[in-house]
Amino acid sequence: MPKYVIEREIPGAGKLSAEQLKAVSQTSCDVLNKMGPEIQWVQSFVTADKIYCVYIAPNADMIREHAKQGGFPANTINEVATVIDPTTAE
Repeated sequence: MPKYVIEREIPGAGKLSAEQLKAVSQTSCDVLNKMGPEIQWVQSFVTADKIYCVYIAPNADMIREHAKQGGFPANTINEVATVIDPTTAE
């Protein structure tokens, strides 16, 4: 199944408290549970003004629907073509 990187523009994201991040995570998980097992949240990276999320889903439309139902942005959605890491250099 395709993997996607989603860029969410959220001004001040890096200043969100642990409780606020927990609430956002709970909202995301609630929506995921309603949408079914085809869409999965892998992990997210919080920066100063953006959150980058990694999801597995059958298509980008499902990612957009998750964002719509959760009430958070999905400014860009990019399908991962391949994954590299330090072992790729070996």
